Amino acid sequence: MRLFFLSLLILSNFLFSQNYSLEKYSSSINQNDLKKLLKVYSSDFFEGRFTGTIGEKRALNFLRDFYVSKNIKPAKGTNNYFQNFTLSPSSKRKGNTRLKLDPNGKIKSSNLIAIIEGSEKPEEYVVISAHLDHIGKIGDNIYNGADDNGSGTVAILEIAEAFIEAKINGDGPKRSVIFLHVSAEENGIRGSEFYTKNPLYKLSNTIVNLNIDMIGRIDPKRTNENMDYIYLIGSDRLSQELHEISESVNNKTTKLYLDYKYNDPLDPNRFYERSDHFHFAKNNIPVIFYFNGIHDDYHKPSDTVDKINFPLLKKRTRLIFNTAWELANRNDRVFPDKIK
Repeated sequence: MRLFFLSLLILSNFLFSQNYSLEKYSSSINQNDLKKLLKVYSSDFFEGRFTGTIGEKRALNFLRDFYVSKNIKPAKGTNNYFQNFTLSPSSKRKGNTRLKLDPNGKIKSSNLIAIIEGSEKPEEYVVISAHLDHIGKIGDNIYNGADDNGSGTVAILEIAEAFIEAKINGDGPKRSVIFLHVSAEENGIRGSEFYTKNPLYKLSNTIVNLNIDMIGRIDPKRTNENMDYIYLIGSDRLSQELHEISESVNNKTTKLYLDYKYNDPLDPNRFYERSDHFHFAKNNIPVIFYFNGIHDDYHKPSDTVDKINFPLLKKRTRLIFNTAWELANRNDRVFPDKIK
């Protein structure tokens, strides 16, 4: 009996320690830091970050410098964090006159990839992704994309900072966490397609992709009165276990309203097929797509930082961090239970 109670005490202390650590690092994600990062990332200096332009190159350098400053390593196989690729120019985007082309007339671009290696299972990977590009500059109008997808980009930066703080304090993730900033999402989710066709880490060992695309605003068409929400898409498409983990983490921590309005396979918007997680899902990797819905400033120059709801952005970012923390530290990896 004494042995039973001793075991129970050890287990309870372990769980308390785990919960304390999660709360400690999750609470380091704050709206002031998110705002500082997003004010820079959605500024005119980046000229709307259109794929292959000088503005996008500035954005890539900004992201690289952030990871360098936090001593977070570049992913293996990158050129100083950059996974370079080319794609054909789009005839629809003639207004972007500052494209960087190679000798064959192809657009030159890059994904940016950083990693925090796991302490116990370094060859299993949790991938957190967001697209770094946007519409660019057309004529005199700069499409700064504060929500699309500046919000997702700075969320990853804050999540990465929380994870590296944990690692420095001896609480680093058991599995490796990959921070994947993909380009060319606005060109047909082609940066994520390039990564999944040229993975730097085995897709068979990639246990999940958490993809973030627009999490800084409120959907003006919401009929539900609870505005403390996030739309989740895809969490149960390949793995019911992932869906249940996601629900459990939220119930124990952030307590946002998880809205599955756009998760219906028959939804005419087809958001499941329209962001970067889709290429992971096509490779039978369980995914969650975090999304706030479409608003009146979508793909317009008016998508600016002053319209971001930073308290809600903070909560949503913490939810994603908490979910990634659980997936990276739980004993058993998530497996797909459905084949696509």
